[in-house]
Amino acid sequence: MQKGTLSTALVFVRSLVRQFQANQGILNAAALTYTTLFAVVPLMTVSYSMLAAVPNFKGVGEQVQGWIFENFVPATGAVVQEHLGTFATQAQSLTVVGVIFLAVTSIMMMKNIEAAFNRIWRVAEPRKGISSFLLYWAVLSLGPILIGLGLLLTSYIASLSFFTSATEVVGRARLLSLLPPLFSALAFMLLYAAVPNCRVPLKSAAIGGLFAAVMFELAKRGFVQFVTLSPSYQLIYGAFAAVPIFLLWIYISWGIILFGAELTRLLTVSRLNKYRTNEPHLYTLLAVLHRLWQAQEQGESIPDRVLLKEIPGLDQGRWDDYVQLLQEIGLVRRTEGGQYLLCRDLNRYTLHDLQQALPWPLPDPQPEQEEHWQQSLYERLERLKHQRGEVLDVTLQALYQSPQTTKE
Repeated sequence: MQKGTLSTALVFVRSLVRQFQANQGILNAAALTYTTLFAVVPLMTVSYSMLAAVPNFKGVGEQVQGWIFENFVPATGAVVQEHLGTFATQAQSLTVVGVIFLAVTSIMMMKNIEAAFNRIWRVAEPRKGISSFLLYWAVLSLGPILIGLGLLLTSYIASLSFFTSATEVVGRARLLSLLPPLFSALAFMLLYAAVPNCRVPLKSAAIGGLFAAVMFELAKRGFVQFVTLSPSYQLIYGAFAAVPIFLLWIYISWGIILFGAELTRLLTVSRLNKYRTNEPHLYTLLAVLHRLWQAQEQGESIPDRVLLKEIPGLDQGRWDDYVQLLQEIGLVRRTEGGQYLLCRDLNRYTLHDLQQALPWPLPDPQPEQEEHWQQSLYERLERLKHQRGEVLDVTLQALYQSPQTTKE
């Protein structure tokens, strides 16, 4: 039992690492680091503006900034915070055009994050229109406010009598040190659940968020040791040493975030191999199109959770592959509400057209099918199998000795 569990865990870890490499996680982390370098000041400016808009949050912006740099930017947080704070304060006095530029830069940052997550979840179409703007603006506006509320709530709890009694037993510093990992886990969970343009189970997002938070804390401790024991950055860069160290930490952070996203998707897709099926891809894909065709006849669209529930042999992994393929060949599209519908007349699309677009080989006929269209497919595949056998009924020697055809 233990051997089987260990083997399953090793297979899962190998799949996770292989998927991270296949999706170019290292390159994506580098690209997001470059984007963050240009967006960090606009993000801080937007955060200040959001907190300043709430009367009770006056002065909380500086507390939020200090708390973030103290707990999430190790080693060089104070130096970087001083310079970025100066830039953000100056940016607050910009004209309307400058403010619009900062807002656009912040939204483009969120768009790049969504694009990286969509590549991981194999989503072909990003959010468009008002839905994308509302999501990005919700993250940019509610994020600082929620952190500010968290700090105010922490101060309130710390003043209560039961917390004072608890600190006598455990220690105030130790209890408060648990807040950054909890905030990190919650933030990562929301990031994994909300940003990809597809349905992500909250349980998978929570596990991925917790994993990323733990890795983040371990990386933070290791990074502090690295900077402390490796003073070469100070010798080479001198007063500018905080800049490359800060960029290196951003790069590591994005690597952890993207790796946690890969874990979240793998948990969603594999379900620890409990729901794997040997159903041929052609049969399952035709069942998906049949269900979408039925919905089209009634003038409806279908969410993916209904398809996953109703169609035998369809798991999340197969659905991710199918929906990307069907969107690429122009058979299916995703609505603004996250549902799916046919966007092509099936009366003008043949079974041969579909098979030519599939990356999988033609399956063997599957007998004992319930649906009438499945029985019709079985009969056609049987005829094709016999015809193929007749055409290929030639020995290799006869094939090699066949007369050469002369091209004029």
